[in-house]
Amino acid sequence: QVQLVESGGGLVQAGGSLRLSCAASGGTLSVYVMGWFRQAPGKEREFVAHITRSGGNTGYADSVKGRFTISRDNAKNTVYLQMDSLKPEDTAVYYCAADRDYYGSHYYTREYDYWGQGTQVTVSS
Repeated sequence: QVQLVESGGGLVQAGGSLRLSCAASGGTLSVYVMGWFRQAPGKEREFVAHITRSGGNTGYADSVKGRFTISRDNAKNTVYLQMDSLKPEDTAVYYCAADRDYYGSHYYTREYDYWGQGTQVTVSS
């Protein structure tokens, strides 16, 4: 069973950047489709981005398209989320997740098998 640990969150001003990392242990990350989700206080957990096993295909929520970039380094067993032009509405706890199934949309929380504990991102105006 793979364990996921996120890092890189923090407090940043609007317009700034952060890079989140998700490190895996107990398993090989390359066999999973990986996703990033976020959850703001009082809201449902929502999809942010996903990346296929090889990194050849990615998908983004409309709210982050053009500002966020997901990538992975399978040799380092790590997935990244580069977040640029941050807005106050990006404030949330960010989670990475692993999906064993290559098929599917990878947009829904129910599709993912393993989750990290989350890292807080706060964007001040």
